This record gives sequence, structure tokens and C-alpha cells, in this order.
Amino acid sequence: MNIVSVNVGLPKQVVWKGKAVETGIFKEPVEGSVFVRKLNLDGDRQADLSVHGGPNKAVYAYPAEHYDFWRTEFPDMNLLWGMFGENLTVTGLKEDAIVIGDRFQIGSTVIEAKQPRMPCFKLGIKFGRDDIIRRFLDSGRTGFYFLVVEEGEMKAGDAIERIHRQKDGVTIADVARLYSRDRLNIDLLRRAIQTEALPEDWRDYFQKRLQKIT
Repeated sequence: MNIVSVNVGLPKQVVWKGKAVETGIFKEPVEGSVFVRKLNLDGDRQADLSVHGGPNKAVYAYPAEHYDFWRTEFPDMNLLWGMFGENLTVTGLKEDAIVIGDRFQIGSTVIEAKQPRMPCFKLGIKFGRDDIIRRFLDSGRTGFYFLVVEEGEMKAGDAIERIHRQKDGVTIADVARLYSRDRLNIDLLRRAIQTEALPEDWRDYFQKRLQKIT
């Protein structure tokens, strides 16, 4: 497991459907070491902090292996690293292999897996099409957000070492599936609610859904 690319970008204003929108989804690969702080990477910012950013969404990673799928889906597009707005393009690490609360060391940084990425309309801006949001969720290829446990530096080529594996709980893929495709899975809902490392807003959301269906 390692980092293929580190990608950062500052918010900028674009025009989408006749309206000016500020977005930080446009990331580009950078060379050399980048310092990773509690809320973001140096040189990177989120535009709308009401839905993006915060400690539980400090670093967004996306598997490089998924790019092959999307290049088949969109053969006319030039999909470069950072296309999904990810800070880290990684290899050897996927949604179904990460339990919420797993910790990893990359360079001198320690990060903890917290949740899948739920796309907003700004992914549609990046791709120039609205249907990418539903296709992204349906594919299960959501990528994953990390909390920064220990600040430090990382760079492209660094190894990703799992230093703590949660024995119980749900995976990144489980949470994404509960949200979009397996909404009535009572057993999985209960497991998600009991996963203390899952952010409180997710557990509250699943608790309310469980109450409705039981």
C-alpha cells in the first residue's frame, strides 16, 4: 500500500448552470513532502465548511485502482490524479478492507479512517455532468476520509502502514452501502450505530432510520 499522488488546491470560483460557485474540488498533484495538519494539508482548503472539512474529513483518499473503472465509464475524459477531489491517490487500499477506526502511518503522519465520501453537486461541476453523483454512489467507489491523529509530513511514494486494526465495527464500504443501496439492513444498521469510531452525525442518522423501520 502506498501513495501514488498527493493533491492539493485552494478554492476558486467557477460558473455552473449560470451561477457563480466557489469550490475546492480542483486539486493538482504536488511534488515533495507536504505537511498534514489537523484540518487539511498545507496548500489545500475546502470552500463550504458547512458540509466539507472538519477533523473527521481532514484528508480525503481515493484508490488509484478505481480510475480504470471510470476511464471505461467515461472513455472521452482525461482522468488525471486528483480528479475526484482527493488529497491522496492511493494504491492497495480499498473501501471493503478498511474498518472505521483503523489507523495508518504515512511518512510521519498518523491518520484514522472515519467515513466514506458522500458527493455533493460539485463533483458534477468537476465532471461537467449531473449523473456522476448517482453513478459515484451506485458504484460503491466512494473513497474515504481520515482524521489526523498525529500531524506530520507525507509525499508521493510513501508506504501506507496499518498500525491499528479495529476488531469490530463496520467498513467504509458498509457505511456507503447502508446509505445508498442497503438501507433496510437492520443488523448492519445496529452494528454501525455501535461503532464508536464512526462520527456521531452518522450514528445519529442511522439511529433515526432504525427507529423508523422497527
